[in-house]
Amino acid sequence: MYILITGASGFVGSHLVKLLSNSNLGYQLAVLLRSKDSSLNSDILQLYSESSDNFFEREIPENIDVIIHLAGRAHILNEQTTDPLSEFRKVNLEGTLQLARQALDKKVKRFIFMSSIGVNGSVTSQQPFTEDAPAQPHADYAVSKLEAEQELKKLFAGSDTELVIIRPPLVYAAHAPGNFARLLKLVATNLPLPFAGTKNKRSFVALENLVDFIQTCIEHPNAANQTFLVADQTRISTRELVQYLKQGMGKPTRFIYLPQPLMKLGAACVGKSKLYEQLFESLEVDTTKAQKLLGWTAPLTTQQAMLQAGQNYLKMKE
Repeated sequence: MYILITGASGFVGSHLVKLLSNSNLGYQLAVLLRSKDSSLNSDILQLYSESSDNFFEREIPENIDVIIHLAGRAHILNEQTTDPLSEFRKVNLEGTLQLARQALDKKVKRFIFMSSIGVNGSVTSQQPFTEDAPAQPHADYAVSKLEAEQELKKLFAGSDTELVIIRPPLVYAAHAPGNFARLLKLVATNLPLPFAGTKNKRSFVALENLVDFIQTCIEHPNAANQTFLVADQTRISTRELVQYLKQGMGKPTRFIYLPQPLMKLGAACVGKSKLYEQLFESLEVDTTKAQKLLGWTAPLTTQQAMLQAGQNYLKMKE
């Protein structure tokens, strides 16, 4: 089987390439990149164009069986552009459709699209998100992912190319980028943290669990033309999250109590309402569909993966 991966040098993509390049699996790999990556094995075909900003224009080979589309414009911590939605659409929508049209023309058998749980929304109250829940994106990034999902379904409808959509929550590991990297840095200090009374429930997905699920979707017949929410099996509070990371780092856990209404107000005053939401609100994901339809279970428990993330983070800093 010949597999093309976009975003192969990224956080998820680099781990997926390592997994799939195992000779025992029998996969032949190609990667679509902005520029050559000298760290990749020589038997991986690299497709790149130094002269073009839009690397989705690069022609793909004729005999690709599966495309795993991970590349995209992700959350920007310090957004500088005046029209973020337009910038997200250029890559996450228009770029995706350029690649998908090639997949259709080249008769690719399966197109796996990495979307986001943000398509469903940013918080849950009564019930966890499921695949059947109405889409309620609350950020430009999630809007662009939802639009891409909708257009991909239209494009591949009635064709022989099967579409698989995956919506993960926050993906974590010791070397995770973005907000999880900031959290690890904070947890590694000896500062007391204000999570003593935090009883929220949030779903996360360990990097190892996500790439295992992607591998399942490459060949499983029941994955065809389906959307899946994927996450670790256990939902945990921010307090538990910090406890696991501290335990992995071998550090004592120190919490203080601050009333959540006060923290919410303070966060709003300094323009950090989104950060408050991520730390103190709930976001639960129901993975029943993936378990029943694909027989998939996460290889690592949340506790195992969080402990490992804490341990590996300290090793990276040595």
